[in-house]
Amino acid sequence: MQTFNGLSLGIRSVIVSIAILLVTLGVWELSISSGGASAELTEYELLTGGGAPKAGVPPPSEVFVKAWEQLSDPFYDAGPNDKGIGIQIGHSLYRVLAGYFLAAAIAIPLGFLIGMSPLMYRALDPFIQIMKPISPLAWMPLALFVIQDSQASAIFVIFICSIWPMLINTAFGVAGVRQDWVNVARTHELGTFKTAFTVILPAAAPTILTGMRISIGIAWLVIVAAEMLVGGTGIGYYVWNEWNNLDLTSVIFSIIMIGLVGMVLDAVFGLVQRQVQYSE
Repeated sequence: MQTFNGLSLGIRSVIVSIAILLVTLGVWELSISSGGASAELTEYELLTGGGAPKAGVPPPSEVFVKAWEQLSDPFYDAGPNDKGIGIQIGHSLYRVLAGYFLAAAIAIPLGFLIGMSPLMYRALDPFIQIMKPISPLAWMPLALFVIQDSQASAIFVIFICSIWPMLINTAFGVAGVRQDWVNVARTHELGTFKTAFTVILPAAAPTILTGMRISIGIAWLVIVAAEMLVGGTGIGYYVWNEWNNLDLTSVIFSIIMIGLVGMVLDAVFGLVQRQVQYSE
């Protein structure tokens, strides 16, 4: 009965979600259609061109058409400013994952050190508290000047925004491991590294994965703004380029794609997180 109720709740939630989506799209479509009529132009406006219609927010039907056009051939390459949405997302994912895994390679070992050593915690905490609140994009001008490469600078920005949630959650998870388990490891005369890998890491894994999940969301959020600044390729550059072309349909389509990719990234890390959680 409990399983049936859970399944019933899941089906009802999907139905409600679909209903909300359809109502939202319907209201959007009708509001754009009803607001499309413009006032009659004067003779002066017709002669001077001052009354030319301005670009407006497109209805969902136009966004669906644009999505079909883009997704039917997502990897076309017609020049520097005309690439498919798949290529643009691929460039962004490469930068995000490169900076993210570089941050993980530093944050997780350093978090273990901070969590296992009260001395290192006290010594490094002031630096963490100073660096953590700095906006990642504030590092972009310095990165561009020092690194002198737009792609490497974007990767550095992802690195600097990804490292703090992983570092703090790793240190918190390691420090929160039950002391009884550590004492048992010492009783069995396990070394520091073996204790870290066989006792502390499995116990702290859910908290570490939480930090990694937060970091990937922040990294995907930041890369869009970073690519708007550095240009060239990527989903952020795609949004900015389409805005400069006054193609609001492509802008809305790219916003939807950003949200869908972010949802997939979060779902992947959520699945991994559930795999390492303990169930009573």
